[in-house]
Parts: sequence; structure tokens; C-alpha cells
Amino acid sequence: MPSLPVAASRRIITAVAVVMSVFHLYVAFVGPPDAYVMRGSHLAFALVLAYLIMPGRNGRAERVSGFDILLVLAAGAAALYPSANLSYIQNRIYYIDDPRVADYVFGGALIVLIIEATRRATGWALPITALAFLTYGLTLGHQTPGVMLDQLYLTTEGIFGIPIYVSATYVMLFILFGSFVERSGAGKLFMDFALALAGHTSGGPAKVAVITSSLFGTVSGSAVANVMTTGTFTIPLMKRTGYRPAFAGAVEAVASTGGQLMPPIMGAAAFVMAEFLGVSYLTVAGFALLPAVLYYVAVFMAVHFEAKRIGLVGLPRADIPRLKEVLLERGHLFLPLIVIVVVLLAGRSAAFSALCGIGSVIPTTWLRASTRRTFNWPTIVEALEAGARNTLVVALACASAGIVIGTITLTGLGLSFTGVVLALSQNSLILALLLTMLAGILLGMGLPTTPAYIVQVALLVPALVKLGVRVEAAHLFVLYFAVLSAITPPVAMAVYAANGISRGTLLDTSWAAVKLGLTGYIIPFMFVFSPSLLLMGDAATVLLAATTATLGVVCLAGGLHEHFFFGPARWWERLLLIAAALVLIKPGWTSDLFGLALVGLIAASQRWIRPVPAAALPATPPRNKPQ
Repeated sequence: MPSLPVAASRRIITAVAVVMSVFHLYVAFVGPPDAYVMRGSHLAFALVLAYLIMPGRNGRAERVSGFDILLVLAAGAAALYPSANLSYIQNRIYYIDDPRVADYVFGGALIVLIIEATRRATGWALPITALAFLTYGLTLGHQTPGVMLDQLYLTTEGIFGIPIYVSATYVMLFILFGSFVERSGAGKLFMDFALALAGHTSGGPAKVAVITSSLFGTVSGSAVANVMTTGTFTIPLMKRTGYRPAFAGAVEAVASTGGQLMPPIMGAAAFVMAEFLGVSYLTVAGFALLPAVLYYVAVFMAVHFEAKRIGLVGLPRADIPRLKEVLLERGHLFLPLIVIVVVLLAGRSAAFSALCGIGSVIPTTWLRASTRRTFNWPTIVEALEAGARNTLVVALACASAGIVIGTITLTGLGLSFTGVVLALSQNSLILALLLTMLAGILLGMGLPTTPAYIVQVALLVPALVKLGVRVEAAHLFVLYFAVLSAITPPVAMAVYAANGISRGTLLDTSWAAVKLGLTGYIIPFMFVFSPSLLLMGDAATVLLAATTATLGVVCLAGGLHEHFFFGPARWWERLLLIAAALVLIKPGWTSDLFGLALVGLIAASQRWIRPVPAAALPATPPRNKPQ
């Protein structure tokens, strides 16, 4: 079939994407319509854009074939069919009234079109998962096609369930916010701010990468996007100042991955978590705050100890912007982030907060002459288009996850799986947590973070809760390992992206990323056994837990990177540092005092008892050039 010319295809794509973004902004301003209308429209936009942008097997990107035009029309009709027949959908009794022929046609078509669009957007893993659960429901689950269609298409328990609701209501707006913030010049602000803070310190460029990625991650929500945005600057800078290519890539990958865990704006899965828990997004951000800070403290200290170990110094003062000048010239670009936090603290919804944040971006750029002309109509259109494009993967993943969750709910598979986990773990919480960790990493390797988290909520969280884990800690536990799969070999997408820039050896980069991010694998166990790290409990308890946990992750970074505050660590000091870290991580006065005693012993050994001989010092002198 003939294809549309490239220029015409691009104009159509831009028009659809801009209309999609404007529609969501309008809905956020006036209030959402009926659930089927809102969710169906969001899904229709996502499917239409997916088939316009992503070519079929033999197509070229953004060159729309005649066959893809047919898929666009079919996708729009199938997604909007429930909205067009709203009275019929709302008045029928599901599972009792038989679906009509049209229900089978449009419902079956939508399932197929979602799976194919998801394959084009994310690869085969998620579509195969959805097909596997569909097959289970129709065979071992003993469900008829009519009942499956009812669940997945004619109720809000399947495709139009919580995942797509979150994508339509919250995620789209926050992605739009990130798109506008990026174009306001905030990226340069984040980079210069980090350089001014840490560029002059030992191994400064790696610390700049950590700070910049944590800031940028709050608005991007994607580890790979974060790597590709900030890594193009930070990785070459780290290499120029003496870091090995593999380590430079690992720093950027690990720092970028943590962005999905860092409030105030986390990844899309955090909004889904708020819906599952029935709490505000601000509450979820509160749960995530201390663990995210611990994650970045660990990474920051790891790069510091590595820099000390190999003798790196910071950047020359002349090459570093002054903090005062950075804040005077571009500091006002922090205001949209502050607006979101203030509106959330005022008790308003996450969607309204995002809308206020978006509305504040352009006026904020007018406050200084250096940014006053940042936005014009082409830039605004570009931001609206980019926001819609960046939503596609999340929206399609949420629709496919709805197929999985709908099947699990209908067949009772979640209860059966809970029994399996309890049986395998023999009612041991530690073993159950380890099994959940492995399952989360494996799911995260093949699926985007949001559907990986959603599947774990249905299959694994109930078992943890049954073993006594607080439900909030259980949800955050599985989210962490879905996120950390981005740096876990063999499928570590953030590492692959960073390695493409650093040009290091992939195996070395992967190993360095695991060492740097190891604390991230331990933090979930910390807050399961010490919920005070989720800001639960009185202030004194929370403060004590935060202090000992911080010291613990610093000790772990020192033990893994062979250096501590007073110099290189001998082999037995490294073992004691790791032991101190594990002891301090465990809550309780006895373990805390024992851990503090170990830290004191190591500090005394390095500082006073047996000073490090000159021969033990690194042979490589301080340098600011590649090895």
C-alpha cells in the first residue's frame, strides 16, 4: 500500500501530539470526564501516535504506510468504542449479560492493537508477558472468551484500569512538565549548579554527574533518557580528569537510575503506587525520601573514595562557574519545581500540582534577561509534541499491564502465587524477600519499570504483607528492584546507554555499576526491617535510623572502594567496614553500638594506631589528565 510523504507524515504526527497534550492540559484545568472517556481518549491518542511514529516490520520511522493508516483508524475506533456506547456499558451487568458481537470485534481488535503497539515501542518482552497471561486465563484459568472480554474491555478492571488511569491523569502531565522544564534551560542550570558545588573537590566531575543526574532525574523519570541527556557532558568530563571509561559510564548509569526514586518527581510507577495504596502522591514521596537520599549518599561517597584511591583532584577553579553567579543568572529556573512541591504541600492533587508547575515554567523564564526569550511558539509546540511522544511508552506499557492485572484478578492467580512464595520461603521473611528481589530484577530486565512494578504488586506483595511486612514498605521494596534492573547485568539498559558514550568495556562497566549501586540493593531490606526510614514513627526514632543508616552506607562505599576518610583501607579494614555497614543497617541499639565501635576502631587504626606507610599510598600522583 502507498505511504504518505515524509513531510505530510511529520505534520500529522505533530498535530496529533500537540492535540493530545492540549487535551490533557484542558482536562486537568476543567476536571476529568467519565472514566471511560478519559482513559479511552488517552489510550486512543497513544495508539494513534504509536502507529504513526513507529514503523512496522519493513517501514521507516515517521513514514506512515497505508497499512499503518488502517491500524490508526482501527485503534482509534476500538479505544473510543466504550466512550461512544457509554450508556450501554454502564447499564449492562458484567459477567451476566453476554457481550454483543460489536463488543467482541472492537474488544478483540483493541487487545491485538495494544500488544502490537507495545511490541513496536518496547520490544517483545511485555507483549509476550501479556499473551502468556491471556493464554493462562483461557486455559488453566478456565475462563470463557466472553468473561475475559468483559473483564479486560467492558469494565475498569482491565485495560481501562488503574495503570492507564494513572498514565492519563498524572504521568502525562508530569512528562509534559519535564518537557517544558528541559526547554527552559534548566539542564544548564543543573549542570552549572553541580559544577559550582562539587567541581573543585577530589574527583569533582563524577560528583557533578551524581548531583546533576539526581536533579535531572526528578523531571525525566527515565534512567536511559537521563543517561543520554546528562551523560553526554559528564562522561567525557570524567574521562578527561582521569577516571577509567568503565567507571565513568558506571557512575552516570547508577546516578541516572536513582532519578526514578528521587522525590519530588519520581518515575511513573510512583503515581501507580499512590493509587494502589490509596494515599496521596505526596505521601509516597515522603516514604521514598530517606531511601533515595541514602542511595545518592552511597553513590557520592563511592566516587569520592574511588577518586581518593586513584589520586584524582578536582577541576581548576578557573574552569568552574561561581555558585552565586549561577544562582543569579539561572537560579530562578528552580521555581517550577518549588511550585509543584508547595502545591502538593498545600494538599492539592498531583495532577493540579503538575498543571501549576507547567503554568509556571514560561513566566519563570521572563524573570531574567538571560532566559527571557527561551520560549516562542515553535518552542512551545516542540515541548507539547515531545511531551506526548515521551508518554507513549508509559501509556502502552500501562495498557498491556492492564491486560495482565485484569487476568490475575479474574483468575485468582495472585492468591495462588502468594501460596507458592510462602511455600518456597517456608514462611521465612528473609527468604521471601530474596525471592521477591530476584523476581523483581528478572521482571525489570524484560519489562519497563511501571509494568514490572504492577505485576509484582499483584503476585508478590501479598506474600510479603502476609509475612508481616508493612504494605507501604512492601510496595517500595518491589519498586526498588524493578528500577535497579536498569543497572543489573545481563540486561542493564542504563549501563548499555552509558557505555555507548564512555566506550569502555561492557563487562567492566557492568561490574563497576554493580559495585557503585550495591547499596541500592541493600536499602530495600533496610526499610523493610526499619520502617522509620520511611518517615514512620516519632522524630527521634526516624533521626536515629537515618543517622546510623547513613553511616552504614558510607562504610559500605569505603569497604567496596578500598578507601576511607583517613586514607587507603587495608584488606582487614575493608572487611571490618563492610561488617560495620551491615551491622549499622540492622535497626536496634545493640547493633548500632557495635557498628559504631567498629567504625571507631577503623578510624583509630587509620589515624593514630598505625599510620599508612608511604609504600601503601597510590603510586599514581594527582592528575587532571587521562590515564
